[in-house]
Amino acid sequence: MSSDKMLSRIGGLLRQAESTDNPHEADAFMAAAQRLATQSSIDLAVARSHAANRERRAVPAQRMIRIGEPGRKGLRTYVQLFVNIATPNDVKCDVAQSSAQVYAYGFDTDIDACEALYSSLLVQMVKASDAYIKSGKYREKEQVAGVTARLNFQLAFAARIGARLTSAKDEATAENLAASATSAGTALALRDKEIELRDFYSETSKARGTWRGSRASAGYSDAARRAGDRAGRSARLGTAPELGAARGQLK
Repeated sequence: MSSDKMLSRIGGLLRQAESTDNPHEADAFMAAAQRLATQSSIDLAVARSHAANRERRAVPAQRMIRIGEPGRKGLRTYVQLFVNIATPNDVKCDVAQSSAQVYAYGFDTDIDACEALYSSLLVQMVKASDAYIKSGKYREKEQVAGVTARLNFQLAFAARIGARLTSAKDEATAENLAASATSAGTALALRDKEIELRDFYSETSKARGTWRGSRASAGYSDAARRAGDRAGRSARLGTAPELGAARGQLK
């Protein structure tokens, strides 16, 4: 399936997720969107294993993802969200020291899926954290600053999104392997894809160290963490216009 067709199908699931007020339905549509991305990856992996005689063959690529302007507050939590989306979608990441951009390494359709999901989920994370700070609930039991509460909220949101997408991917992969008449070949193709991406990353990446993730250096807020986790659990994927602008810089 081409990248355009895959994104179109994912977009339909995103619109369904956005149009329902039922959190269980929204969660199901989100899982279906991740399952479709995973299915496309599996199909591409199998195709690559039989593409020796084709004129053109899909290969890993590097893409720069703009996160925001250097010096802007909160970029590290935005990066954390992108990285947590990228991992279950078979995309490796290097993070600029300023956190203003991420270098994504993977197959084009996998990176496309990450950008589509990120565009939607970032909007939700920012809106949810804004609403939480405006409510003043973070001050009810803890004496913490608003910036501390916001960072903790967004870190917990990103962590929950990563867990949900990983679970959806694992489930989809298991279902596809169980249903495939050539599950051994599929598993081998997936392993080949993993090795090819790992080798490409090793040869291409110029990172001098490993990004260890964002931390709420200003302090810790248990209440904000719990609120961010709840928001991450109920988060829905974005709308079609956001999907269409997935490759643009979010403000």
